[in-house]
Amino acid sequence: MREETRYAAAAEAVNAAGGLISFWDFQEQAGERRKAKGPYPYELTEGGGAVERTDDGIFGPYSADLKFGDWFRLPRADCPALDIHGPDAKLTVAAWINWADIESKGCQAVAGIWDESRRKRQYCLFLDLRIWESRSQACGHVSSVGGPTPGYKYCMTSAIGQTPLSKAEWHFVVFTYDGRLAKVYVDGVLDERETYNPYDYPEGLYDGGPDGADFTVGAVDRSGEIGNFYTGLLGGLAVYNRALSAGEVADLHNRTMK
Repeated sequence: MREETRYAAAAEAVNAAGGLISFWDFQEQAGERRKAKGPYPYELTEGGGAVERTDDGIFGPYSADLKFGDWFRLPRADCPALDIHGPDAKLTVAAWINWADIESKGCQAVAGIWDESRRKRQYCLFLDLRIWESRSQACGHVSSVGGPTPGYKYCMTSAIGQTPLSKAEWHFVVFTYDGRLAKVYVDGVLDERETYNPYDYPEGLYDGGPDGADFTVGAVDRSGEIGNFYTGLLGGLAVYNRALSAGEVADLHNRTMK
């Protein structure tokens, strides 16, 4: 299959899955806004300086190359469809990532609406969260309270997989929430772990209101500053307003990663 045809087929698979909100393929040059495809063409702006692109992509010849300190921001007021909250909240965050083969400096945020500094947490896809005796796995963080989990210093409500992610190679990582269960999939398969994946969480998602958290990619607001930087390549990012099924996740993996 010619490269152009393969890229187009992969993008079509993302768009074809029902409930798509926005899909970014990161083909733009450094300094440009990253404009989403799909029903909501929201534009990500660079938050920590120009984010370079590299010649290794999933949906085109390029991907975003996030170094430590790089991130993207989408103001809350500009992305109402991504403000998913309430007792009936449902979502999927899907990311095509190539984690940098360097020593991690702590947990890494891939994408979501998650502000720890102001206690405005809703949902976020993380790597390397390091709670519940975990490290290097993918994690789907959910919160109905916005602040730390009662009785704990941090938010502890998370779907966390069993498998440590390898570095310097592409992975398809998906986080879903259906209003009851949070789940994490790695490379098209539910990364099952007793107690933590699937993670039973019927409380829904926090409503941050008009002054809630922004949608951020590659970092979150924590301890009064931007941190938890993701380092590596980001080939694509899609958010849906429903929880994709296991079969749909597997199909999306097969149509975009092979």
